Amino acid sequence: MAAAAAAITIMQVLCLTLLSLALLSNAFTSRDYSDALEKSILFFEGQRSGQLPSNQRLKWRGNSGLSDGASYHVDLVGGYYDAGDNVKFGLPMAFTITMLSWSVIEFGSSMQSQVGDAKTAIRWGTDYLLKAATATPGTLYVQVGDPNMDHKCWERPEDMDTPRNVYKVSTQNPGSDVAAETAAALAAASIVFKESDPSYSARLLQTAKNVFNFADRYRGSYSDSLNSVVCPFYCSYSGYQDELLWGASWMHRATQDNSYLTYIQSNGHTMGSDNDDFSFSWDDKRAGTKVLLSKDFLEKSDSEFQLYKSHSDNYICSLVPGASGFQAQYTPGGLLYKASESNLQYVTTTSFLLLTYAKYLNANGGVVTCGASTVTAESLIAEAKKQVDYILGDNPAKMSYMVGFGERYPTHVHHRGSSVPSIQAHPGRITCDNGFQYLYASTPNPNVLAGAVIGGPDSKDNFADDRNSYQQSEPATYINAPFVGALAYFAGKGTGN
Repeated sequence: MAAAAAAITIMQVLCLTLLSLALLSNAFTSRDYSDALEKSILFFEGQRSGQLPSNQRLKWRGNSGLSDGASYHVDLVGGYYDAGDNVKFGLPMAFTITMLSWSVIEFGSSMQSQVGDAKTAIRWGTDYLLKAATATPGTLYVQVGDPNMDHKCWERPEDMDTPRNVYKVSTQNPGSDVAAETAAALAAASIVFKESDPSYSARLLQTAKNVFNFADRYRGSYSDSLNSVVCPFYCSYSGYQDELLWGASWMHRATQDNSYLTYIQSNGHTMGSDNDDFSFSWDDKRAGTKVLLSKDFLEKSDSEFQLYKSHSDNYICSLVPGASGFQAQYTPGGLLYKASESNLQYVTTTSFLLLTYAKYLNANGGVVTCGASTVTAESLIAEAKKQVDYILGDNPAKMSYMVGFGERYPTHVHHRGSSVPSIQAHPGRITCDNGFQYLYASTPNPNVLAGAVIGGPDSKDNFADDRNSYQQSEPATYINAPFVGALAYFAGKGTGN
């Protein structure tokens, strides 16, 4: 009996040892996070529109959209394609730049050698947004490309011959949502460049002031003004009030001008400050605004901002199983699950907010209050790490959802430029209809869109590496942008454990 008991004990120890080794094998090191960070920023080079610079690292891309705006007598060359198509959508592009900037503001000190490339990615976007905001008085250009025509073709951006229509919002046809988000992007970026390029920073901030005033004075949703050109692609489902409060919050952060503080205090109640909201995206800014404004309460104990701290707590509590107010859905493998289409966009924004709020709490000795219980900043960091690690491959499928990272990652990405042979490999034009053979091909994409985070698995952790399943296999700039900040945090934390 003793021998049997000893054998059982040895087996238990062995099993525990093997389990520990398995857990350790799934752990990512700071070098892993740094590698993922580098790739997450590199991805933006694959989304560039315009004249590519000599130091372009994704060599399979070429120049594109070099006459954008010309037929309307404005220069709208540059900027980013939003996802796997060749349209420049203003609302998600501006949100991307806001989140890239916020990533650098909060976690730039952890980016080390990557911070320069992150700033370059921001500047590629802000250079375009400056053109869009200053080309014509009383006008903001918000889109280049007819999405309905673009989506009928499968062609690389270097070949595109679909209509490059230009769309704008104006005093007569307002777009407070896209304009206020543009103001937020320019204001946030002005903070990023304040020390390294003061004159550029000042230009960004002055333009942000003008664009925010335009957004506030001429109120209305760009979805109403532009209809089928932006809907259903990037319809402003949440309306424009959330962007006005978000924009004002960034104007306050960038300027420290009390007039924006007064604006927030006077308008917050009608712009969503009283409402709990449990997702944060290119469309709905409410959760992000509350975390951003909670910083003032935590740092300065400003009673005007206590409301934002309370609602930030409610947002966090909704994510914590067992906490009062918990309502989030997770897959069996532990991934936050919000939607069947492009779910990882919510995972990356949530991870970013968890880490940013944890930073604010840690700096001021704060905790999250969930009913009668409290949740520490360390718990927020642990949850964010779980989500980040899942994306990088610590999941039931053992699949990294970042292209080019890890041993297994998606190879059939829903992306025109990545899936069609490059102009170097195939210099001849590949026409609109001829490109579809590459959409439906079973072979891997010939061009690796390094760093792209795609839509991700379904509610049961299942993932079909299928180029035609855009819901799961399409990347987007606004999925990557907040992930840059999250990866930077863990890259700067040693092993990240």
